[in-house]
Amino acid sequence: MNPKWNGQFSCFDLVAKTEACPRSVIPVGDFEIGGNDFVVMAGPCAVESEDQLMRTAEAVADAGARILRGGAYKPRSSPYAFQGLGVVGLRLLRKAREATGLAIVTEVMSEEDVDLIAEYADIMQVGTRSMENYALLEALGKCGRPVLLKRGMTATLEELLRSAQVIAMAGNPQVILCERGIRTFETATRNTLDIAAVPVLKTVSHLPVIVDPSHAAGVRSLVPVLSRAAAVVGADGLLVEVHPVPEKAMSDGNQSLTFGEFHRMMDDLQPYLELQQETRQFRPQLLAAGGAD
Repeated sequence: MNPKWNGQFSCFDLVAKTEACPRSVIPVGDFEIGGNDFVVMAGPCAVESEDQLMRTAEAVADAGARILRGGAYKPRSSPYAFQGLGVVGLRLLRKAREATGLAIVTEVMSEEDVDLIAEYADIMQVGTRSMENYALLEALGKCGRPVLLKRGMTATLEELLRSAQVIAMAGNPQVILCERGIRTFETATRNTLDIAAVPVLKTVSHLPVIVDPSHAAGVRSLVPVLSRAAAVVGADGLLVEVHPVPEKAMSDGNQSLTFGEFHRMMDDLQPYLELQQETRQFRPQLLAAGGAD
């Protein structure tokens, strides 16, 4: 480990990797995040209608996703953009779970909504704009659900782990970190995927780490290749936007995959996931032989 990281990250004692706690595995239904499986969360940015959500849920489940993502409440950059269906959207998400068996991840924007959303969601998502909303983070510490914590668009990894520590200190150690791209001077993509964040976080923290290639790219054609990169560097899963007709999506259509594109991406990921498994099996032998530190 880089000696600098000891003091930089070890102060977050509840989320930092230690000999006593080298790795957290978070159960969700009948599977785990942070274990040996690569877990894919997929679905529309926003829940728009029952038909849209049910068709998407069935398609992503058929392709191998384990969790359905969908926003019932949407924090938008423009106040004039679609803000979500609210409770109606939550009810549709529950209906999709009952029909497909997929777990549900959806965003919570306010501490006042935590109890309500926890009735419907299997995983509570903290969006990039809310990463430092400490009132929300503290409320999520008491929600009884795993929390998917997205990195703020201008946040350092130290600041991300500080927010994770807040949730853990409030009583909830079940935190999943999400690298979703950061804001840089580059304009060819919506954000810049910090791919190095994944191995750094996996080195200094025991928490699972997933990647959101959709928000990192903002460009549909880049999502599959960034997903492969995430698998290669050891991410525990993905958060991918999928829509029946991306051109008509009310939110983030440019970065959403069609059903066919998502299915092909999942098929194309298999060799990279096999490589990831081989690397995980080989690493203990490498450490025992003194080939790494």
